Amino acid sequence: MSRPVRIAQLTCGAEYSGVQNELAKAAKAVDAELFYPDVSLRDLKKSFDAFGLNVKSPDLKLAIARAEALVTGRVDADAVFIGSCFRCAEAAIVRTELRRYIHLNSTLPVVSYSFTERTTSGTLLTRMEALTTIARRRALLAREEQSGITMGVDSGSSTTKCIIMKDNEIVGTGWVPTIEVVKSADEAIKNALSEAGLVMDDIEAIGTTGYGRYLIGKHLNADLIQEELTVNSKGAVYLAGTQHGPATVIDIGGMDNKAISVMDGIPGTFTMGGICAGASGRFLEMTAKRLGIDITELGPLAMNGMSGGVPMNSYCIVFGTQSLVNALAAGSTPEDVAAAACHSVAEQVFEQQLQEVDIREPVIMVGGTSLIQGLVRAMGDLLQTEIVVPHHSQYIGATGAALLASGFIDEKKE
Repeated sequence: MSRPVRIAQLTCGAEYSGVQNELAKAAKAVDAELFYPDVSLRDLKKSFDAFGLNVKSPDLKLAIARAEALVTGRVDADAVFIGSCFRCAEAAIVRTELRRYIHLNSTLPVVSYSFTERTTSGTLLTRMEALTTIARRRALLAREEQSGITMGVDSGSSTTKCIIMKDNEIVGTGWVPTIEVVKSADEAIKNALSEAGLVMDDIEAIGTTGYGRYLIGKHLNADLIQEELTVNSKGAVYLAGTQHGPATVIDIGGMDNKAISVMDGIPGTFTMGGICAGASGRFLEMTAKRLGIDITELGPLAMNGMSGGVPMNSYCIVFGTQSLVNALAAGSTPEDVAAAACHSVAEQVFEQQLQEVDIREPVIMVGGTSLIQGLVRAMGDLLQTEIVVPHHSQYIGATGAALLASGFIDEKKE
């Protein structure tokens, strides 16, 4: 058995808020161990002076010293978890600077997170799993081409996607709403096989990802069952043709969002989640329903509208929808309301997720919401850059799973 992945913990307040036990549970679930890097009092003063932030909290000063010990190699680790209470402005600044400092001065994968007293191990699990995946499977994540015939299934909260690849080409696709997890996966697989002109016996390796990855993985006897942060980032840079050098991946999902800073196809820093579903694809679905249109029509409608005249001042999906209803009642056009909804989601993702990663071009938007032109435009306006939306961007997780699964074909032949 391989040794547990060692995750260095740089946190402030985890012990006092009751979150420490949840962190430990999440780490244990993915065969990882959390530890605090050892530093001396001399290291503490030296590191604090060199870092350049005049912080007041002793815990934050200690976190800075521990980060310096990691990047200088005085303490060995496989990954880093940075966390602080979401209420503390000083901690938010330090958290951001620590993430950037470690990312720029080491190859350690980093995740940063602002926790509350209600943060659970379940909330933290995907983040811990991603850290251990990068540490254990760096060679697999470096894979740049698919070979053989492989299948990737992405069981998401809103939709289930299937991709079949053959010799580095996508030959079959399937996309269905997620209702019953296994039945939805079977239907998506059936559609993809039909389009590819293949049968299940032709598939040489299978990868699963998404919320239902474990259930579907067991159902299909998958070779690869992997969390969506690493899989999505790999699929994004593969489809965008940007596997070398830096990139930023933005995935606005049905329930939560992901922002991932990638270097040479491997995630460096990443974050996921959000304050409320008002920053998710679900809010855009509700907006389309309120406007009496299909979600596929929301993007073109928003492209003909202006968001400035529609007030949107709530993170909440319920109050956000109420703002749109009020705007329609006050005489705003459907075009302006659609544009305002897209701008609201983009702005919340910018405030909640994109502050936690280093944004480097190209910026790649993926997932089903990347097909909503108004949302892509709004994100590009906020970031002042042209957003890349690759072909098959809605199949990002399934593509990444199919690509990575091909790494298991040779193992199965041996």
